[in-house]
Amino acid sequence: MELRILQYFLAVAREQSISAAAKTLHLSQPTLSTQLKSLEDELGKQLLIRGTKGSRKVLLTEEGMILRKRAEEILDLVQKTEHEITVPDDVVAGDIYIGTGESDSIRILARVARRLREKYPNIHYHIRSGNSTFVFEYLEKGLIDFGLVYGSVDVSQYASVQIPVRDTWGVLMRRDAPLAAKKGISPEDLFDKPLILSAQKSDDWPLSQWFGKDVEKLNIVATYNLLYNASLLVDEGFGYAVCFDKLINTTGESNLCFRPLTPRLESEATLIWKRYQVFSKPASRFVNEILEYCE
Repeated sequence: MELRILQYFLAVAREQSISAAAKTLHLSQPTLSTQLKSLEDELGKQLLIRGTKGSRKVLLTEEGMILRKRAEEILDLVQKTEHEITVPDDVVAGDIYIGTGESDSIRILARVARRLREKYPNIHYHIRSGNSTFVFEYLEKGLIDFGLVYGSVDVSQYASVQIPVRDTWGVLMRRDAPLAAKKGISPEDLFDKPLILSAQKSDDWPLSQWFGKDVEKLNIVATYNLLYNASLLVDEGFGYAVCFDKLINTTGESNLCFRPLTPRLESEATLIWKRYQVFSKPASRFVNEILEYCE
């Protein structure tokens, strides 16, 4: 399977039209059609559903959607590799890829990056947002260099450094909500309330112990990966979002407020990378800088 053919396939998936993709690729339509048919023959699967005479729109089959996702990852990794290899030996320049969820701990990474920029202004940073499952998956595939995660870490597979700040758990709610009058929110306050929880749960998820009961027995009306989307549900009076502090602006004219959990609940983030990983020069400098900062 050639990289060039994957690029052709992605162009068709993006344009949803073989003729439109052929124009962007500067190919004839018959040539592109032949290349796509060869790819399907090679894989033994139909990837595209060609339009009828009344429609030229091309749709992806289930196998085509899988290939699109993998092809994007493959080409991203190829581009990342080319950038790392082609940088001159005496120059520290290139890209650093970091996967992370939403956390105020990102400020620490920003401070380290700012310090490093003073020494190496040609290092560029790319933040990929997602939950821990996303971070671990992208680390394993080599699509990111570092991941910011919460909870236990397999030290046999990952090296790590603890981020020296704690994120405070609490509840995001409307200012006119009944619980807004309280200074702190107890588990009993939430047992009968419509809750919006993070979709990320694990065996060591701290809220399970804090609630003191099976989380699934709570009145969970929605889950979220990105807190901004959850904040819109809260703003519309749909429920209470349990989340970290300092991620949503609740000052000024905001309709929302944040109340910490009581007993107080905090979490520490860990920056991880694959153990025995061979780093690019920018990533190596970043590791040294953040270890020095956190120590």
